[in-house]
Amino acid sequence: MRSGNTHVSTWITAESKQRFRAIATKQGVSESALLRRVIEQLLALAAGDEATVLPPPADLRDARLTIRLRAGDRLLLCERAAARGMPPATYLSVLARAHLRSLAPLPDQERVLLGRSVNALNAIGRNLNMIARTAQQGALAGAVTREDLRALLSACEALRDHVRALIRTNTLSWEAGHAPTPL
Repeated sequence: MRSGNTHVSTWITAESKQRFRAIATKQGVSESALLRRVIEQLLALAAGDEATVLPPPADLRDARLTIRLRAGDRLLLCERAAARGMPPATYLSVLARAHLRSLAPLPDQERVLLGRSVNALNAIGRNLNMIARTAQQGALAGAVTREDLRALLSACEALRDHVRALIRTNTLSWEAGHAPTPL
C-alpha cells in the first residue's frame, strides 16, 4: 500500500462483483486498480474538470485489445504483416503506435538492410579517403583516373538515392492502405 493512502470498501451483489471482475480482467487490471481508476475519474468529473481522462497504469503493456475485422480486411492484414515478417497482432500494434505517435517505423529486416547500406557507404568513404591521401602524396601516378572517381561518386549517389527512396516508400506504406484490387 502507498504511504498516505487509505482503504475504501463496500458491499455489492454477487452478480455486480462478477461483472466488475470481468471488466477488470478484460482491461488487464486488478479489481482494486479498476475501482481506484473509477473513483479518481468520478472525483475529477465532480470537480468540474470533465476534460481530465486518467491514463491507464504503466503496467498494462501486455493488455489485450480485441477488434473485429471484415474477412477482406483480415486477409489484407495478414498479407501486410507477412510482407513485413511480423505476426498480424504485432503489425497492428506497431501500426497503431506509429499512427498515434506520428512515427514511421522500420521493421527489423528493413533496418538491418539499411544498416548494411550505411556500412557499405562507410567502407566506400574510407577507401576514398585513402585514395585521396595517396594521390596527394603523388604515389598513385595515374592508377586512378578521374573517370574512376566519377564512377565511384555516381555509385554512392545511386545508393544514397536508393536508401532515400526506401525510406520514403516505407513511410508511405505505413500511412497508405492496400492498393485496390479489381473486382
